[in-house]
Amino acid sequence: MTIKHSVDDAVHPPVSRSPRPGPGEWPGFAVAAWGVLFAVPSFVWAWGGTFGAGATVAPSLVKLAHDRVTWFLVVLWLTGLLKLFGALIGIGLTRRRGRWTGRLLVFCGGGAAVLLVWHGGLFVVHGVLVETGVRAVAPDLVGLTRWYLYLWGPWFIGGGLAFAAAVTRYVHRHDGRREVMLHGSVGALGALLLSLASVVTGIG
Repeated sequence: MTIKHSVDDAVHPPVSRSPRPGPGEWPGFAVAAWGVLFAVPSFVWAWGGTFGAGATVAPSLVKLAHDRVTWFLVVLWLTGLLKLFGALIGIGLTRRRGRWTGRLLVFCGGGAAVLLVWHGGLFVVHGVLVETGVRAVAPDLVGLTRWYLYLWGPWFIGGGLAFAAAVTRYVHRHDGRREVMLHGSVGALGALLLSLASVVTGIG
């Protein structure tokens, strides 16, 4: 029997299959859902619809979308596609990938986590300062500031935390954890430096 099995294995080697995603991979699927849902407004506004934008987005951006300014429409399409790319990253992190693919996913996921938490954190801090009277804004912007405090800020932070959780789970179940973690750390550090630069220069 042993000899027969050895011959069979030599002729028909067992197929190596990637483990299917299980219930423990929910952070990656959460990232995917977050990215798809977040892409919808970008595409809707790019097509000419501004439903929900008037009260929840800065008036200057709403005007650009309403006036069909070409460069802004291009930005809307690109940001929508970028959000869908983020959804693909989330799906990619639900199971082990090849060496370079996995490191690229972790690199992008780590960077996205920092960028989103940073961006959302700025919205929340600004909103809290306005609500507590520490910082003043024009009366017609008070309602908008609350949207950024209670909706967009937490939404960005939630997406960032989902990316962080998905990357962490991917690293923990990977054999070369140290090397994979290094790629994620580089992505996160790069995103942090980019965020700091945007604050210093006032761009973004």
